[in-house]
Amino acid sequence: MGKKTDVAPVLWEHDRILIPSAGYLCGIDEVGRGPLAGGVVAACVILDLSAAPISGINDSKKLNPELRESLYPKILANAVAYGVGEASPKEIDQINILNATFLAMRRALESMAIQPVLLLVDGNQKIPSMNLSQRTLVGGDGLSASIAAASIVAKVTRDRSMEEWGKQFPEYGFARHKGYGTADHCRALTEHGLSSIHRRSFCSSFVSHTSPLH
Repeated sequence: MGKKTDVAPVLWEHDRILIPSAGYLCGIDEVGRGPLAGGVVAACVILDLSAAPISGINDSKKLNPELRESLYPKILANAVAYGVGEASPKEIDQINILNATFLAMRRALESMAIQPVLLLVDGNQKIPSMNLSQRTLVGGDGLSASIAAASIVAKVTRDRSMEEWGKQFPEYGFARHKGYGTADHCRALTEHGLSSIHRRSFCSSFVSHTSPLH
């Protein structure tokens, strides 16, 4: 089996063409819309696109955990600026997952030391209530280096968070499935009820099993 082609130069060139005449271009992506537990995490990254491409950068879903972990510090070291934001399970229940995703994205942008003038957003919806030029890209994490970098930062951040929650709630196996609705996770919910980090609006069939101990 041959070696996989490194798509980073292609993704890098995509963003170089879009660099505004003044100011910075930023990619933003989220992870964690679908899980039954844990927050939704967004990350935004302004890459130094004048530098050489970071080999291996791609859509985080196409990378194994070891490669994502190895790319994470390289992205942060190369970034002109980056930010991370999260919306909690409680916020997801209160305002729904779409609005919580937008909230996490706004928090990520607000946490950056440098504000961009052009934002590349993964998907087909712009972030509401943002006084910032936005461009949506369906499948952007496989097209744009900046969005791909953001997807990796968001994924590593959320995975690490779920691994920490797994230490507090070992009965659910969060370190393995990261809160997604696997068969093992659903069995644990039936047996132990909902923990404090489960999304009630995503777990309606398990609400009657809620444990007061969690």
